[in-house]
Amino acid sequence: MTLEFAPDTADALPLYAIEGEALDNFVETTLTPAQAIWVRASSFSGGIGQALMVPGPDGAPALALVGYGSAASRARGRFHLAAAVPSLAAKVFRLAGGIPEDQLEQECLGALLTTYRFDRYKDQAPLGAMLVAPEGVDAARVERMARAEALTRDLINTPASDMGPIQLEAAATALANAHGAKIDVTVGEALLEKNFPMIHAVGRAAEQAPRLIDIRWGKVGPKLTLVGKGVCFDTGGLNLKPGASMGLMKKDMGGSATVLGLAELIMASGWPVQLRVLIPAVENAVAGNSFRPGDILTARNGLTVEINNTDAEGRLVLADALALAAEESPDQIISMATLTGAARVAVGPDLAPFYTDDAGFAAALTEAAPKMADPVWQMPFHAPYESMIEPGIAYLDNAPSGGFAGSITAALFLRRFAGQGHYAHFDIYGWCPSPLPARPKGGVQQGARALFAALPKALGL
Repeated sequence: MTLEFAPDTADALPLYAIEGEALDNFVETTLTPAQAIWVRASSFSGGIGQALMVPGPDGAPALALVGYGSAASRARGRFHLAAAVPSLAAKVFRLAGGIPEDQLEQECLGALLTTYRFDRYKDQAPLGAMLVAPEGVDAARVERMARAEALTRDLINTPASDMGPIQLEAAATALANAHGAKIDVTVGEALLEKNFPMIHAVGRAAEQAPRLIDIRWGKVGPKLTLVGKGVCFDTGGLNLKPGASMGLMKKDMGGSATVLGLAELIMASGWPVQLRVLIPAVENAVAGNSFRPGDILTARNGLTVEINNTDAEGRLVLADALALAAEESPDQIISMATLTGAARVAVGPDLAPFYTDDAGFAAALTEAAPKMADPVWQMPFHAPYESMIEPGIAYLDNAPSGGFAGSITAALFLRRFAGQGHYAHFDIYGWCPSPLPARPKGGVQQGARALFAALPKALGL
């Protein structure tokens, strides 16, 4: 799996993306009479996901058609070229027309992402069809985005048996070393010595010690800090999850996987920024020393937190990391986490909800997301709900009762630790529940490409 474009060769076959209503005109004006008969005799109608190899005079493939649907059908999905690529023959193809110029980059990205295979535990048949980078597309940029997505997917897809805090640290170290970044890791009891009490409390019951991973890269430019939730498995702690809710908890480190993918993209692109990546890596396990419902923890910034549900642990580990991030007053702090089921109820698995008080940043992100085929949706830091996270016995409640506005109250909780600077929080799902074009069932990156497009404007790069 290379996630790269094919070299342009003389034998690359022309590939035409055809809208359904344009099929007749294409057949009449572009194809030979024999090829026209071939197409008309087939079931190809230009629908999204359809593909047809068309022979030349000698019977060998001469070109290929893929369906591009209609504007209405395209609005109901994304990566439309990718929907048809798996049905093409094992050939090299060159796009010959049919895809609007402003859609070329994302359609090419989808074609590359279609080649992704998670084959760590089982051999997966490679995709035979390959695409030449079209003229006008920055091939290196698209390949970087594909590799960053693949990194995120691989990390999420790997089960906790092979992706605990130790292995997540190893992945972060490999990434840092690949780009000449500095990495520092605080492990186990040292978390208490360095004042990360909530990270320690959440992870202390697990066999693999909790840790805070701290990556720094770049010495000039604005300061950008990415904070990713690294709960490598979440049993729920003493508020134990039912089995059905525990089945996907290997993906509870999806926030850390996503910020590592975004960091890979930023570093590989050579941005003039001072990048910092903070990952509290823990397993929320059950043992005699598990933190308990009713406990009151004191966070790094001195705020006390009443524990009303040990299954609301992600915001606890993020709180210490955000407090650390805020101490440097960076130009932008972004947290990403598979944080609440409430977010999934609100917007489903395909949208990445985000929170920010910065109207300019929100506008830049909302504008960039469709261009990057990476949908996001702004949610409110609704101040009247602040009282819901204030239990009275402590400054904050980690799990307000009542069940209302769960994603919003979690975001408000995190904002208490992020300081007064520019802060945005993403409550992602990190999982594709069923196969979609360019996205197999499994781990998926959300929000990273939209951020990659929006951050240069936000940071003044």
